[in-house]
Amino acid sequence: MSLEIIGAGFGRTGTLSLKQALEQLGLGPCYHMLEVQQSPERAGPWIDALDGKAVDWDGIFTGYRATVDWPACYWWRELSEHYPDAKVLLSLREAGGWYKSVENTIYKVMKNAPNDPSPEFARTGITMARRIVIESSFKGRFEDREFAIDVFNRHNQAVRDGIDPSRLLVYEPGDGWEPLCEFFEVDVPKVDFPHANNTQSFHETFGNAAMRRDERSQGTEQGEAE
Repeated sequence: MSLEIIGAGFGRTGTLSLKQALEQLGLGPCYHMLEVQQSPERAGPWIDALDGKAVDWDGIFTGYRATVDWPACYWWRELSEHYPDAKVLLSLREAGGWYKSVENTIYKVMKNAPNDPSPEFARTGITMARRIVIESSFKGRFEDREFAIDVFNRHNQAVRDGIDPSRLLVYEPGDGWEPLCEFFEVDVPKVDFPHANNTQSFHETFGNAAMRRDERSQGTEQGEAE
């Protein structure tokens, strides 16, 4: 199975709802940061990519037809070149609302996560997310609201400029089924469009659970090393 849909939009642009929508349309499974939260061993290849090592994209996406959200959106250029037949889905929202959403969810979790320098912790999901989102995407300056919003806007414009319009769908929360179904040439479902991952549900899904999972993973690795 080859990747057919590349989600280029940053997290907190309705990506979990899009993941569910694509899967309901029969265009999944869809890779999302949730995959790493649920299976922390998936963090390793992304950390290797950040470190400049060779990336086995086909290995990362084995069994997946689509991807949205971080970590993959950080490598949208590389993925669009590696999968030249894949369509690109750019999820957007109003920049001020996006910043507030990230500030209250992703950034809060990463900022409060332990900063353990051990080799074991360096391979965990929370470390991967912090390196990709905070350190790499926002250069460690997310708290500078103007800078972060500029990064967001420049990223979105770069996708628009870098992808052939015939291959690109720009999608905003609230657009519903019709643009997706027309772009991907599938029938419109007779069910409501999914709405997932508001601020409260984010913390229930990704917050304490993610840190507990990483702590368990670290403890297991340390036990094996001993």
